[in-house]
Amino acid sequence: MLRVASKLSTKIKAHMSCLNNYSHLISSKTIGVANIHGLVSCRANYVPLSPISFLERSAVVYRHTTSIIYGSEKYTWGQSYERCTKLASSLFQLGISYGDVVAALIPNIPAMYELHFAVPMAGGILCTLNIRHDSTMISVLLKHSGSKLIFVDTQFFDVAYKAIDIMSKTTSKLPQIVLVVDKQSIDLKYQIPSSVTLQYEVLVQNGKSDFEIRRPKDELQPISLNYTSGTTSRPKGVVYNHRGAYLNSLATVMLHEVGPMAVYLWTVPMFHCNGWCLIWGVAAQGGTNVCVRNVTADGIFRKIVEHRVTHMGGAPTVLNMIINARDDEKKRLPGKVSVMTGGSPPPPKVLSKMEDMGFAVIHIYGLTETYGPATLCAWKPEWDALPPNERAKIKARQGVNHIGMEEVDVKHPVTLESVPSDGKTIGEVMFRGNTVMSGYMNDTKATEDAFRGGWFHSGDLGVKHSDGYIEVKDRAKDIIISGGENICSIEVESVIFTHPAVLDVAVVGRPDDHWGETPCAFIELKDGHDDVTSVDMIEFCKDRLPHYMAPRTVVFQGLPKTSTGKTQKFILREKAKAMGSLTRSNDRKE
Repeated sequence: MLRVASKLSTKIKAHMSCLNNYSHLISSKTIGVANIHGLVSCRANYVPLSPISFLERSAVVYRHTTSIIYGSEKYTWGQSYERCTKLASSLFQLGISYGDVVAALIPNIPAMYELHFAVPMAGGILCTLNIRHDSTMISVLLKHSGSKLIFVDTQFFDVAYKAIDIMSKTTSKLPQIVLVVDKQSIDLKYQIPSSVTLQYEVLVQNGKSDFEIRRPKDELQPISLNYTSGTTSRPKGVVYNHRGAYLNSLATVMLHEVGPMAVYLWTVPMFHCNGWCLIWGVAAQGGTNVCVRNVTADGIFRKIVEHRVTHMGGAPTVLNMIINARDDEKKRLPGKVSVMTGGSPPPPKVLSKMEDMGFAVIHIYGLTETYGPATLCAWKPEWDALPPNERAKIKARQGVNHIGMEEVDVKHPVTLESVPSDGKTIGEVMFRGNTVMSGYMNDTKATEDAFRGGWFHSGDLGVKHSDGYIEVKDRAKDIIISGGENICSIEVESVIFTHPAVLDVAVVGRPDDHWGETPCAFIELKDGHDDVTSVDMIEFCKDRLPHYMAPRTVVFQGLPKTSTGKTQKFILREKAKAMGSLTRSNDRKE
């Protein structure tokens, strides 16, 4: 631990020595403000913002405080700093430098947390992949990102290995696999080919603890790459920069009220928007990260009690899991547990039940393109006196921009005029600020479309209330949000269309008690194929899509059309809603 403090002290001395050389200190850029002279931008008053500094600071201030708990594994912030530094050293030795992409297909375990610091410390860009994707999708994303390395947990080795095999048929530029062996959850049935020679812990052990961290030369340099749910032919890679990650991490810590040495339970996927930027944010406060591979109601309650968890988060799916837990799974909370929820608008009933159980729910809203959280329903004291149902309805709103986002508004998508604050007029939700993505990787047109008129166009439709709080009413482009994951209806439809018996199809969301909503397919069959069943269609989709994207409901009928031949999806949505909510099912793999 003294080595960590000594190393940082050496850096401070090196910076101090620069004061003896004025010409070395001053940059070529001066600042002109009105009639004020003598202002400069130099190393003394400007350092590129980067969340790397959060880890460096915690390694000194909280060096003996527990940073990570995972089963029987425990690390302090001093140890985490040393492990990340050594891993960054090994990545550098493997040829990773500024601008190189490193992918990760790992659940919420310590390795995934450490990579969020180690990769940028080597100068690289971390690309976190959805562990629910199949090999075909993973191959598309690896090729698009140009990843040089991919860190793979043993549970997902088969998926990654097949993905690289698919890639090999069209390109010779293949990422090298680094195997992450989770000793607490290793499946000995996995057969790892002899060609896979790199292992995570070996890289950590063999790295140099005195490695000089490669901080960004410019704070707008990319730090991570996150993929939206695009089609397989045109995935959208959202690029985050060091500045945005730094600012959104601090903003998220503030809105979630994460204090020094808080205990955070990882029920939000770390692969999703870099864990809503709280991977870096918890480090800023020297908190303790409680990692869990699989999220279950029983596990949530046990971890809360065992580690006295103060904060956690998740989509409404996680909230549903908590309120619907069996009596033998539920436990009395040892103290206040703040829960940040987002992904899809939480039903007021769910929010009310969470409060009854003692959880304090904070509703946030954002997109992958806004580094995750961008707004929150900031609570006002006068609302405390309202009836429970009214409080829950207000809390279900998406609210106002957080401290890191400059502006959020509801505007006409063409004229960009703000809609009236009447709670009725619908417009498009738009953002402007430092916590909006740098753009879509290798897709200039999509970036220009998203930023037209100087605002980021979310594609979400909403209203603005008289108090300035926004409320999302619908999703543009028919996106279905299931368990916090975006599902593109067009992608599901394209798969169903490949079935020889299908004449026409439209997919919409159907309310689901557990997942929020799930795909509902309305299918018109060709003549002579009346023997096809809903079970046949669902299994057909599961064989070609990740299971969470496959329809849970199939209805055979003709599709309502406009005079121009377009399907009237709003009619189908109403019909799906009228069917009522599906109850929890165990047929969906997590």
